Amino acid sequence: MSKSIKINNKISQFNKTIKVSGDKSISIRWVLLSSLANGVSKSKNLLMSEDVLAAINAIKVLGIKSTINKNICKIYGKGINGYTYKKNLTLDAKNSGTLGRLILGLLINNTNQLKLIGDKSLSKRDFKRISDPLSKFGAKFKLYKKNKLPLVISGIEKPKSIKYFEKKGSAQCKSAVIFAAMRAEGTTLIKAKKSRDHTELLCKHLNLPINIKYRKKYDEIKIKKVKKIKTLNYDIPSDISSSAFFIVLTALSKNSELLIKKVNINKSRIGIIDILRKMGVKIKFQNKKNYKGEQIADIKITSARSLKPINCPEKFNSAAIDEFLVIFLVAAKANGISYFKGLSELNQKESPRLKWGSKILKKMGIKNIVTKNSIKIFGNPHLKIKNKIIIKDFLRDHRVFMTSVIAALSFGGFWTIHDKDSIQTSFPNFLKLINSLKKK
Repeated sequence: MSKSIKINNKISQFNKTIKVSGDKSISIRWVLLSSLANGVSKSKNLLMSEDVLAAINAIKVLGIKSTINKNICKIYGKGINGYTYKKNLTLDAKNSGTLGRLILGLLINNTNQLKLIGDKSLSKRDFKRISDPLSKFGAKFKLYKKNKLPLVISGIEKPKSIKYFEKKGSAQCKSAVIFAAMRAEGTTLIKAKKSRDHTELLCKHLNLPINIKYRKKYDEIKIKKVKKIKTLNYDIPSDISSSAFFIVLTALSKNSELLIKKVNINKSRIGIIDILRKMGVKIKFQNKKNYKGEQIADIKITSARSLKPINCPEKFNSAAIDEFLVIFLVAAKANGISYFKGLSELNQKESPRLKWGSKILKKMGIKNIVTKNSIKIFGNPHLKIKNKIIIKDFLRDHRVFMTSVIAALSFGGFWTIHDKDSIQTSFPNFLKLINSLKKK
């Protein structure tokens, strides 16, 4: 089977209704919290991707049983202290930064040494940003290769509460500390720069001892030691990050309209909606409802007749951090110069995404100027690509692959895009849904 795809034609106009896969952030958090619950938790529409399956395998290594039958997953939790820590355990987070970082917070009371590994891409990412705050609880870490994986963690039997200031806007760092605080004596105080808040919402839904004060720039979170977690039955909503590719494809296609059903529109995740609306894309939320603290809606997108450039406010960065690659494609077609700044976190992802965003645009013939944390894009509303473009060696970053597919379908040209199996980490049926838009 070929590991690359070729796209030689732009997509024709379409008017469709689709449903994308379950939210990855919530899926992984559901797995981890359910593994600590007292009893059996059940989920529907759990994302069956490599990242989520890695989370299920990790709790299996820690002695927690799970079953998967069609669209339903069950996890048989053994309580807050139910993990079995055998000597010389190794957990493999595969490609998942969310799993690799969050689960460390749950391991700080394990006094045996435990090794965490990941794939080639995850092993290039910084884990000192997690080991530093978790060390304050009393855990000890050995990191290799300049603060990267593999690492060894040795916990402490009775972790003590801490005060922590999360300055990067990293939901992974914040969530790891929240999970660690669940095992610590006393009250942990977290002052966190705005970032996605799925962990906090799940904790509130479960009635865990967490208190949150929402400030303008920071959130103040207090959490006490958790004694018991009730089971968590959850119908996982669709992922806004996966939906983003179809939102942009529709915006860039002629005379097209798309309805995406039951998408998580958590305000900490919809920066792409705010940005694209400012650029002239018509996006509406329909059938809005609250589900276990999360906001869910159908998203309707209509083709944009013209696109405006944007000097993107940094306040949108955290809520759009996983979507900037595909947002850059909208800027490529805008009538003017767009500027995005404060994006150093993009290079902490599966690949150095800011560099890759610039590289893809240059291959398309779009002038751009990139620095360590910003990019200026000189849009061309009349862009038509006629040359050959090859995308490869991108560390199997699923978002680089999917962005390249959207670019090929939107702008034309003769594209060869390698490592199509990269989508298995987050969106296995991406290409199947793309093909469904092509069918009359």
